[in-house]
Amino acid sequence: MPRSSKTGKAEVSDPPRKSVIRMIVGGPAEGDSQRARKAHIREAYGTTMKEVMVVEPTEDTPLIQFGQEEWRGLRTQGKDALVITTLLPNYEIERVFVDSDSSADILFGEAYDQMQLGDIPLETVDTSLYGFVEEVVHPRGMILLPLTLGTSPLRITCLLKFLVVDIPSAYNVILGRSTLNAFQAVTSTYHMKIKYPIIGGVGEAQADTL
Repeated sequence: MPRSSKTGKAEVSDPPRKSVIRMIVGGPAEGDSQRARKAHIREAYGTTMKEVMVVEPTEDTPLIQFGQEEWRGLRTQGKDALVITTLLPNYEIERVFVDSDSSADILFGEAYDQMQLGDIPLETVDTSLYGFVEEVVHPRGMILLPLTLGTSPLRITCLLKFLVVDIPSAYNVILGRSTLNAFQAVTSTYHMKIKYPIIGGVGEAQADTL
């Protein structure tokens, strides 16, 4: 299996799939202590965030860009949420919301239960989440799972930490900034795609047709 020694990301062929499983603040990305969370907030307020349509290449990464031809035929450019299908870990998971405003990666409890991952223990976390509902949400726990984006041969996998949350949701998973950073990914809600560098090129995951 080809692997990048610098990023720890791997390109993989299509694995066998067991089945299909048809705006948040908080989480370990902000630190699992009060001091760490305060430091994260100070850093966030000191940073100007903007949407990036082109990422210039470095010595190790290719150029990532979105062209006008890529949105032709789309009915609602920029009007819908970016919702994709992924593999996690070898389940085909639909209704995966890509949310760059979320500081946490979320696996909702109903989807987690359907995946029957009892052999992978949940880690206890003290972090609370804000932004789902009016109340503070306390996660059931945290789990480390491999998530795969794209289709072969432009497929790539990263090992990610997900907070398991027991609240009703239209989505099975929310992928936040931690995931986008892990994949060095760039999103475009106008083109309804997420793109990421792979060895020798650029991979992409197209939004699902709802």
